Amino acid sequence: MKLRLVALAILTAFTMNAQEIEAPKFGKGIFNLVGKDSSWTMKVAARMQFLTVVDWDNQDGKYIDPQSEFTVRRARLKFEGFAYSPKLEYKLELGLSNDDLSGGSVYTGNAPRYILDAVVKWHFAKNFQLWFGQTKLPGNRERVISSGNMQFVDRSLLNSRFTIDRDMGFQLLHQFNLTDQFVVKEIFSLAQGEGRNITTGNLGGHQYTTRVELLPFGEFKSEGDYSGSDLKREETPKLALAVAYDFNNNAVKSRSNQGSYMVNDAGFFETNINTLYVDGMFKYHGFSFMGEYAKRDAKDAYAKNTDGSLTGAEVQVGNGLNLQAGYLFKNNWEVAGRYTNIAYNKIITGRDIETQYTVGVSRYIVGHKLKVQSDISYLDFGANDKLMYRLQFDIHF
Repeated sequence: MKLRLVALAILTAFTMNAQEIEAPKFGKGIFNLVGKDSSWTMKVAARMQFLTVVDWDNQDGKYIDPQSEFTVRRARLKFEGFAYSPKLEYKLELGLSNDDLSGGSVYTGNAPRYILDAVVKWHFAKNFQLWFGQTKLPGNRERVISSGNMQFVDRSLLNSRFTIDRDMGFQLLHQFNLTDQFVVKEIFSLAQGEGRNITTGNLGGHQYTTRVELLPFGEFKSEGDYSGSDLKREETPKLALAVAYDFNNNAVKSRSNQGSYMVNDAGFFETNINTLYVDGMFKYHGFSFMGEYAKRDAKDAYAKNTDGSLTGAEVQVGNGLNLQAGYLFKNNWEVAGRYTNIAYNKIITGRDIETQYTVGVSRYIVGHKLKVQSDISYLDFGANDKLMYRLQFDIHF
């Protein structure tokens, strides 16, 4: 209730002090605010995802006993614009669903994790940007793609096992042209290294991430290299290739800045964790393809106490491959397929290879802003397997 009252008070204050209120077309935000002297702007947007999941476990060669789940997968508010100068942009995104808020612990002040993004973007020189605050790190492409712009109902197993997600810190972005068409983009990030909304200070070292992207045929329409499906129906072939490397110095979590804390008798076990990503996106005339490879290793993958005894925790080392492609018909129906393989270091993790095959069908009513998506997956976890069906409805104002 308190949160609702605060949000209502903020929106009322903005409305009373704004010179101009525009009602954008559907999918472009709820409303736009412009300061009296045009020294600031704010676009307010909201989105929701409603998800249904049904799972069948394999028992003696038969898929029986279906388990179903109905959830509000995501419910979010987003505020973005500029302050003082168009060169100083900002973005604030709040998550309100149970999934958005989950993960709270003593390390986050035992509070719900409302804040997803809280970042300021300063265009301080030509082709340069400096970001500071909490936002997604420049790791794998699939994670940087918004959850509202995905080709399937949700991201792949590769992302859930190897992503580095959000963190608090700084990012330096730069781009230049090799030729009239060939674009090169570079990103460097320095982060705290323990994920989002941490309030207990930096327990380990810091996290360093760098990413280089090559676009040999020029920019995609509407930043389509970070959006699933070829909704813009690229008239000429467009390709993006990228490599990223993440080094988490003295990491205290089992998956770089994700996973569980590796607690020992002295507090936390620390080790250096390295993650490599290679990915690409191709689009042309409604056809789209995205591929990703991820590999994680560690200086010492076994968490230990001060006397050298094992704690039972370990870094989730291994590699993953995700390949997906789809074709968007002229009536805005799309069919897509995805193959994902996760190969852990079984000696260290004790985990089997995970393989997932997915076929999806989507209906884009107003692009990604209003759509219905469904997919069915076969998941093979080595010792067992299951079928999973998902149906999701997205609406973005």
